[in-house]
Amino acid sequence: MGSAASVIEAESAKPCDASDINDYETAKAEVIRLRTLICEKKSQISASNRTIIILFGPPGSGKGTRAPFLVEALGIPQLSTGDMLRAAVAADTAVGRVAGQVMKFGGLVDDQLVVDVVKERIQANDCRRGFILDGFPRTIQQAKLLKKVLDPEEVTMVLALDVRDEVLVERICGRWVHKESGRSYHVKFKPPNSLGSQVPSTETMLDDNTNEPLMQRADDTEDALKSRLHGYYTMTVPLLEYYKDVVTSYDANKNETQEEMKSKISDILSSKGLL
Repeated sequence: MGSAASVIEAESAKPCDASDINDYETAKAEVIRLRTLICEKKSQISASNRTIIILFGPPGSGKGTRAPFLVEALGIPQLSTGDMLRAAVAADTAVGRVAGQVMKFGGLVDDQLVVDVVKERIQANDCRRGFILDGFPRTIQQAKLLKKVLDPEEVTMVLALDVRDEVLVERICGRWVHKESGRSYHVKFKPPNSLGSQVPSTETMLDDNTNEPLMQRADDTEDALKSRLHGYYTMTVPLLEYYKDVVTSYDANKNETQEEMKSKISDILSSKGLL
């Protein structure tokens, strides 16, 4: 019996004088059974009150810079499938061991295994009030599997970052990084001191701290971006229709300041009754 109605029905069928319980061990077992049912119901009620947010957006839309404001405002963790998979493998959980073997031999972790990792992670204590799924699910199939995992819970809000393709090209193709430290630069928005008015190259793009040459990641080229956007539009965008009842759009075309992002996210959460 997993619901209050079934518990009440079962208990109502028993004699009011408890004459069916004739010894201490039976009475003790009955108390344990009832307490277990009560705890299960409390857990269901608690789970149903969680705030569950999915953060969507194409590569370069700024999910990584905006997610921390959601975390700060709501006090719930941001979860990415990559981080969850690595954590499960490191913790040597049952799911992590399976995922570890697949990853060890260069295989792709299938949808069910990814969802199993998510299911395991969201049972952690820091998710008791809710959680933010960053870029997951990516497909309708994953969304349907996630729905089964969450049942009877529902996704509270899908925050979709909208950015025009030409803006994404400018942001991503202008990015340069310092390989050793991970420090990030941009030819337009955050150029290194060495660039000045010169043409960006490995000779003119140097790290401010070490004066070492910066580099562009392999997927920060226009051709690579086109391929990534194709995958996003064909596989992920249909999810906006799937979640249409809870989708909230966020215009992320402008390069906002930290304060502007914080204020905008606060306004959105307040309008949804989440603050």
